[in-house]
Amino acid sequence: MIPSFSRHNFNNVSCSATILGIGTAPLGNMFATISEQDAWQCLEQAWVDGVRVFDTAPFYGYGLAERRLGDFLRTKPRDEFVLSTKVGRLLAPRRDSKPTDTFFLSNMPFNPVYDYSYAGALRSYEDSLQRLGLDRIDILLIHDTGVAEHGADQPRMFEQAMEGSAKALRELREQQVVGSIGMGLNEWEVAEAGLQRVDFDTFLLAGRYTLLEQLSAKSFLPLCAQKGVKLMLGGVFNSGILVSDDTESATWNYATAPRDKIDRALQLKSICARHEVPLPAAALQFAAAHPQVATVLVGTRHASENAASAQWLQLPIPVGMWTDLRDEGLIAADAPSPAPVVSASLPAL
Repeated sequence: MIPSFSRHNFNNVSCSATILGIGTAPLGNMFATISEQDAWQCLEQAWVDGVRVFDTAPFYGYGLAERRLGDFLRTKPRDEFVLSTKVGRLLAPRRDSKPTDTFFLSNMPFNPVYDYSYAGALRSYEDSLQRLGLDRIDILLIHDTGVAEHGADQPRMFEQAMEGSAKALRELREQQVVGSIGMGLNEWEVAEAGLQRVDFDTFLLAGRYTLLEQLSAKSFLPLCAQKGVKLMLGGVFNSGILVSDDTESATWNYATAPRDKIDRALQLKSICARHEVPLPAAALQFAAAHPQVATVLVGTRHASENAASAQWLQLPIPVGMWTDLRDEGLIAADAPSPAPVVSASLPAL
């Protein structure tokens, strides 16, 4: 059973949750197609292992991930899981036009269109409810307002999100049809700017607080602590480099890893091997150890990957390994050390 911790909670969400959650981008056929059966078995294995936090988005498979996740979750008691999805992209019927985005190998006939307006956020929320086939969403996030997505237009899009989407999300929270609101993105600097503008409850930060990268711990995570904001961490394997057997050819940020990232990952792997600890186990437990982290999300395509994540999270790790990582300057001297992992009953949030 996946361990849970009473200190981990999302503001305003009255449900039980686990430290390990599932991110469903792979279930939207990200980079590779998976069958309906494999997608269901992946989710079922996560449920059997005790996972109760599930994150998705309209962008993932252009509706496919939400549909698959909703079909599965409708077979489970609604008060036993936490569901997160996002606004910021609407799905336009593709008809005879070509795909405008090829991130997902999805057969869903839609193109994603950015829309951070007030009306766009409300429409996205209603559309997600229909794709999911559920009557409520626990956590609603503004998706991808970073420079990576918008380039030189990022300041304008960010401002539209803060004035439009954020207003819609606050109203939904006030109406108590959504529990918690926040942002989901890959750039901690943009998340920090958002938290300085809006009273968000939570953030999904992907790839920026990991065993490989910890710059977000200098100012963003302390700001979260000051404001009582909890985090979902995605991309804790940095899109592959911290979980791949072949580090030299692994990906980082969904692209070929640069030399400096490869060298640092090899250093991490060497120290972990010295203590007979799999690098993915160290990566998962390090991310989960920060007091502002409520859930660590892993994206998986197969039931066996879910089972492996559950085992890695509970694997005993010698204290000396963390000491060696600090001595080598691979993690900060004040980085929270993972405590011994003990399974427990699910706490109320």
